[in-house]
Amino acid sequence: MSSSEFTIRAFLVDVVNRSVKPSEVTVKDGIIKNVETVDKTDVAHFLMPGFVDSHIHIESSMLLPSQFARTAVLHGTVATVSDPHEIANVCGIDGVELMLRDASGSPFKFYFGAPACVPASNFETAGATMDADVVAKLLDDPRIAYLSEMMDFPGVLSESVEVFAKISAAQKRGKPVDGHAPGLRGEEARKYFAAGISTDHESYTLEEAIEKIQFGCKIAIREGSAARNFEALEPLIDQYPDLCMFCSDDKHPDELLLGHINQLAARAVKKGRDLMNVLQACSLNGVKHYRLNVGLLQPGDPADFIVVSDLNEFQVLETYIDGELVAKDGECLMPVQPTETINKFAALPISPIEIVVEAATDQIRVIEVLEGQLITNSAIEDARIENGYAVSDPERDLLKLVVLNRYHPAKPAIGFVRGFNIKQGAFASSVAHDSHNVLAVGTSDRDLASAINSVIREQGGLAVCRGNEVDVLPLPVAGLMTTESCEVVAEKYSQLDRHVKGFGCTLKAPFMTLSFLALLVIPSLKLSDRGLFDVDKFEFTSLFVD
Repeated sequence: MSSSEFTIRAFLVDVVNRSVKPSEVTVKDGIIKNVETVDKTDVAHFLMPGFVDSHIHIESSMLLPSQFARTAVLHGTVATVSDPHEIANVCGIDGVELMLRDASGSPFKFYFGAPACVPASNFETAGATMDADVVAKLLDDPRIAYLSEMMDFPGVLSESVEVFAKISAAQKRGKPVDGHAPGLRGEEARKYFAAGISTDHESYTLEEAIEKIQFGCKIAIREGSAARNFEALEPLIDQYPDLCMFCSDDKHPDELLLGHINQLAARAVKKGRDLMNVLQACSLNGVKHYRLNVGLLQPGDPADFIVVSDLNEFQVLETYIDGELVAKDGECLMPVQPTETINKFAALPISPIEIVVEAATDQIRVIEVLEGQLITNSAIEDARIENGYAVSDPERDLLKLVVLNRYHPAKPAIGFVRGFNIKQGAFASSVAHDSHNVLAVGTSDRDLASAINSVIREQGGLAVCRGNEVDVLPLPVAGLMTTESCEVVAEKYSQLDRHVKGFGCTLKAPFMTLSFLALLVIPSLKLSDRGLFDVDKFEFTSLFVD
């Protein structure tokens, strides 16, 4: 915390009292000491609360928290509500502790949750299990602010003892419970939120979001690198200004480099949404809901604020946290801190023969990916069969999908997917929500095996292969993150992204889209390391159709 006293003159954007006035703000010992209205003749810029991302997995940026913070402050973000369940699925509570330690060295305000669903389901292999007793111990930690998204909505609906023990543990400690209810409607949605779950970031239609609000839920309007729901949900900003927040959920490094919550604020204002309602979603609503120790420019508040050039584009000139200037004119002023790594990776290299699929019938179930969505469709198509084996058919955009258990040697699981449109090569990743096994899609078994083995050699990473050409981004921290800066990671990631799009891929974020194809709590058809999974029925299903 800064021990100095200083003043700033600007148009104060007071989100709490919904006003904009020329003001002089005095900061002492990191706290807003006084706010006084002044003559506007010598006031040029605007002073407003810093931005808050109300739901994000820091791991999705491929950056450790301290490196994430160095880029986020450039865009005016001062705090995040961060669910560490990605690293928890790999390394358990040791992974959560790593995130807490790394975050503690930064002035940035990280508010981590206790992961509610490790693993996300019982139909996949993760690196750890966190039961209700472990979750309760985490919730006792003052550094843990809430219970992370309750993805096990079938467990809530069936009144699972284990699920309700986790929810009860959070409630007894006065900590909010985050939701995750994609497509849940009607009586099922009512029952889900009646269990004490207070938010949802998975709505992808306006009607769905409004229904959830009527059941007592607050909506986090998500705009990430894969799931993009802003356009569908932005009318909520004016319809329910007290009940919506902005979030990223998952943000890849190339996009984080360009902007964060500031971009959503600018888009919302451009849409004609009320300025104060927009800024509520950017800061106040998240601060109040999660009871964050983040200032809102009121006397006595922590001095967390930003100076912007205007109230349309929200170009950030300066960012302050606890009275400390942490970013100015696009430069981060926070020192780089030492980092550490942790991992769990035991997969063995595979050969192309291990991923051949003997054709049981001539029709297969196909996962259909949707641009900008985490949900998928399920289709039935004629398989391309060669010498008795079902193979990729790039001409019809039917590509082989492979999930390989990374925690112990096991037989690969095989499926087929449509929507990537690559005509050659393959790409693979150890970022595969939420258990983070090795996931790959490709046009040939040779390239698929090569991409998977490239990830295994690095003990985690992203890989693109075409014949003898291989390009890899290593992710040594749990196979999810690097210790490098956002600029370095974004450049390497963008290079891989260009390779995949050079293969013909038409998706905006192919690696991010791939990473969700093993997430069994998002409808409709997914692939775990144990087989093809029908999320709507919540049970395994066969690849071949009789």
